[in-house]
Amino acid sequence: MLCRYAGLARRRAGCNRWAMTSPIRRYAPEAFPILGFLTALVSFAIPLNPFLVGLILAGAVVAAVHHAEVIAHRVGEPFGTLILALAVTVIEVGLILTLMQAEPAKAATLARDTVFAAVMVILNLLMGLCLLSGAIRHHEQRFQRTGIGAALATLTVLTIVTLVLPNFTSSVPGPRYSTSQLAFVAAVSLILYATFALVQTVRHRDYFLPEGEAQDEPDAHAAPPDKRRTALSGALLLASLFAVVMLAKSLSPVIGELLAVAGAPPAVLGVLIAALILAPEGLAAVRAAKADRLQTSLNLALGSALATIGLTIPAVAILSIVADMPISLGLDAKSTVLLFLSLIVASQTLANGRTTVLQGAIHLMLFAIYLFTTFVP
Repeated sequence: MLCRYAGLARRRAGCNRWAMTSPIRRYAPEAFPILGFLTALVSFAIPLNPFLVGLILAGAVVAAVHHAEVIAHRVGEPFGTLILALAVTVIEVGLILTLMQAEPAKAATLARDTVFAAVMVILNLLMGLCLLSGAIRHHEQRFQRTGIGAALATLTVLTIVTLVLPNFTSSVPGPRYSTSQLAFVAAVSLILYATFALVQTVRHRDYFLPEGEAQDEPDAHAAPPDKRRTALSGALLLASLFAVVMLAKSLSPVIGELLAVAGAPPAVLGVLIAALILAPEGLAAVRAAKADRLQTSLNLALGSALATIGLTIPAVAILSIVADMPISLGLDAKSTVLLFLSLIVASQTLANGRTTVLQGAIHLMLFAIYLFTTFVP
């Protein structure tokens, strides 16, 4: 599946040949879901080595995204990027809800920190790497402004309503929504995301397809997997998702102790979750940009950001209301400034349908500022 994002020369070399010469890479996507599933079951009975659990957890995340890509390739674009975004969001939601229940003392701000970290990783680190790596190889890249502009507008509304507006409401003290406000914002988030998904996949799907569909490259699209392979990937995807959530629950006390020993701010946990979840999809987006398919890269990046807020916030809101667990969504002043700056710069970067190395460097420096001020507030 990932061969479709590689360059023409690499495709001619053949992904099958690479799979044959690399048994680990060939069998890892099938092995890690099963190993993770079994490890999760064993962890209910006996304590396991945290380092080993961490390695299996990372492998299960990578495997989950791989099998989501197989299914996505079967259904085609732009449904493929939607499925990838949904798979990543399911993992993220599972991790957040699991950690919220495991550590109630940190539950109030965990969702906010994770969602904000994911937005900053996507808008600055991931987008910066895609723009920079693609421009280094191809000098200037183009994409369709209509679809990307619609995605960015939707993302702007979702981020401001969920992460900034709570600071200015007065029904309850602090940067929180009241129960009715939280339910309303959750409904708005779902409606906006569902509308965007409808536009992306049905009514205006051509706005999100690469211009010309790279018809000049006969190998631009690898043959889709058959039904048997797709069904197997679906089963392994479910096993991977179960393993990720359960293993994260067993690791949460160890992670909390390590962060406490290191003296790291609580927001660092959100950065770690976002980095773990978005790493595999980020690699796919960067490969697409290097293969001069920037449209696919931006679809992956912005689609993940939209799914992160449009699906994560409602899920967390439901848990908060049902379990009577208050959550703080409003960002502090420093984070609000960085969020506004990132959205403004992203809108300027994507305004004319062309990108160069300069835009990539700007976004990467923005992420460096965010990361530094997270550790040194």
